[in-house]
Amino acid sequence: MQLSKWSIVSSLVLLMALPIRGEGLSHKKQKEPVVDSLAIFVEKGDSCMQDYNTFEALQHYQKAYDIAVAQDSVRYTMTDWRPGGKNYVPDDKIPRDVRLKLADCYYKRANYREAADLLKLMPEDSLTHQAFRQLAYSYQKQGDIDSFIYWAELLVDRFPKDGEVVAGLINALSQNNQPHKGLKYGSTYSLHDMHNILVNRAMADAFFLDRNFTAALVWYQHLIEEGDSTFNTFYSAGMCYSQIEDLERAYSYLRDALFLSQMRHYGAAYRLGVVCIDTKRYEEGLGYLELARELMRPDTTVMKAITLAQGEGYYLTQHYDKALEVWKEHLAYNPTSVATYYNIANIYAYVRKEKEKAKDYYLKFLEKAREVEKPTPQLEEMTKKAQEFLK
Repeated sequence: MQLSKWSIVSSLVLLMALPIRGEGLSHKKQKEPVVDSLAIFVEKGDSCMQDYNTFEALQHYQKAYDIAVAQDSVRYTMTDWRPGGKNYVPDDKIPRDVRLKLADCYYKRANYREAADLLKLMPEDSLTHQAFRQLAYSYQKQGDIDSFIYWAELLVDRFPKDGEVVAGLINALSQNNQPHKGLKYGSTYSLHDMHNILVNRAMADAFFLDRNFTAALVWYQHLIEEGDSTFNTFYSAGMCYSQIEDLERAYSYLRDALFLSQMRHYGAAYRLGVVCIDTKRYEEGLGYLELARELMRPDTTVMKAITLAQGEGYYLTQHYDKALEVWKEHLAYNPTSVATYYNIANIYAYVRKEKEKAKDYYLKFLEKAREVEKPTPQLEEMTKKAQEFLK
């Protein structure tokens, strides 16, 4: 049977029209578009950050980072890392934005260790100004002053007009007993800006800690002229005038400082009281010294709890003399403590064998116990034993 001409043509057309499915010829799985999926997670993270949703943004950025890790492109190593001795391969193939975005997210969630670990091994010229600041402040917020100083110095070298970081660096160096070094950074910054209050405060405090009170006063006075009417500025200025024995000015500034503290700073009250006595303002000075004494008294509620717990601890560890001492102090804060009188009496009666002192405290215990409206079975048992001892 012969095929017609049109049948043959139709068959050829059909064969040419049918696609050949390559995936049908092989069992190999098609490779996933890694770069595209990484970008998708970054976009999702960016979207979350626009809504300040750092919780979900962190998850998306971390997935993007993990994809890069799976590509074996994390080239940085933390082996033997130390400030000044970085160990890294400079061809990190993790997209720079991914690393910076993930670090930024950690920083904003106060996970400063993770933020620093992501940023500290990057070349400094790869860090944005914000990332550089986050790196330095991550160490400061962890209390690692030495590392903060190291990174802040590098940051100031690159961005010398960042006054906030300059001020933080001066303060850190002062805290690290190197105020003279901080003063150099402050002096360099002040060549182009004498009106930054943060830097000026740091400079004044550094001079104060360096015991150059005359220079410190120049900066404190400048701060006051700039409108920095804070407690610390007036208090420190008053202290400087006191140190150089200009007592009238010391009196004026310390008085203003005490008023700014709403009469709650015992140091200002004490220093002002001393200055008043030295300048023959006796009645006024005695008033400030009495105020300082009141402000120095411990919190009664806290001390009640501390002395009660201490007494029990000493008693249970058989340090009976210490227990007596602390429980007597407890009565000064809590004179109605029925159990404390009983415990003291027991030590005198059965440990120290001082019968007369035991009687005194058992009598005081019974007096306080009678004031309890609804005594518990335990209190009734304690009362019975005290009465038996006094027979």
